[in-house]
Amino acid sequence: MEGLTVDASPLDDRIALVTGATRGAGRTIARELAAAGAHVYCTGRSTRAHASDYDREETIEETAALITDAGGTATAIAVDHRDHEQVELLIERIESEQVRLDILVNDIGGEAYVDFDVPLWSFDWERGMKLFETGFMTHLITSHAALGLLSRTTGGLVVEVTDGTREYNAHQYRSTVFLDLTKTAVDRLAFTEGHDLEARGGTAVSVTPGWLRSEMMLDAFGVTEETWRTAAEANRGRADAVPPYDFVISETPMLLARGIAALAADPQRALWNTRSTSSFELAEHYGLYDVDGSRPDAWSFIAALGSSSADEVEVSDFR
Repeated sequence: MEGLTVDASPLDDRIALVTGATRGAGRTIARELAAAGAHVYCTGRSTRAHASDYDREETIEETAALITDAGGTATAIAVDHRDHEQVELLIERIESEQVRLDILVNDIGGEAYVDFDVPLWSFDWERGMKLFETGFMTHLITSHAALGLLSRTTGGLVVEVTDGTREYNAHQYRSTVFLDLTKTAVDRLAFTEGHDLEARGGTAVSVTPGWLRSEMMLDAFGVTEETWRTAAEANRGRADAVPPYDFVISETPMLLARGIAALAADPQRALWNTRSTSSFELAEHYGLYDVDGSRPDAWSFIAALGSSSADEVEVSDFR
């Protein structure tokens, strides 16, 4: 499997839980942690027997099979992380089977429930709360259930995957109240978890990808891995075009996954505690690249576009 370039398996004997491991970043993070030697519990709602309301073909069983076919070890478990009882049963199972939990990656996002540029008073309440419950409450519920087990072992790591760095989100309105609160709350959760875990030798960090070129995003824009760049470049200077020109800075889920796997294997990972970081910063720190050999700095690129015209900003300066 394409992944870590190290010879050893730095996460041998580690137990990891990756939520939202059905597709996108979660699936790739699970695969990279397994490639580094961890046994990975892959959770999500989409199974071979029952699709979630995302109504997509990817399943958690498929994620686990990709891991085992590559020589790793994984367990797929169907869990709705909005349900505290289901999550508690999951953690009890991990404790029974493994005794410990070393790595928790909360990667559930709620993207399917986002309606952009809708003011609070016009946003459908049930849809907005579904976004908040899926994108934030799943993280809180899972951490509440899991951190007792994780904190028993010195050196535990919690990664809260969000959208936007702390610095970027502090000065930007993220299109809708529900999305803004969801993504900033995830970052704040990592900050507070880090304070709780520090005395027990644990680390919590929030990590954002750049513009993620996931299966869902490619499908939404009607492009493929072979056509996305040409399609985005053709829309330079064209407002409301799909895909937007900004998509030229996009990255595969592998950049984020490689960074998280490297962080998990780092004996000095406590230096990242309570911080907000990005796939770019982790890649820069650990000497990593995306599958095409680039290292996209999406958040700097997006900020530059916000203060200049597309004609004045060259994507090559940011990847």
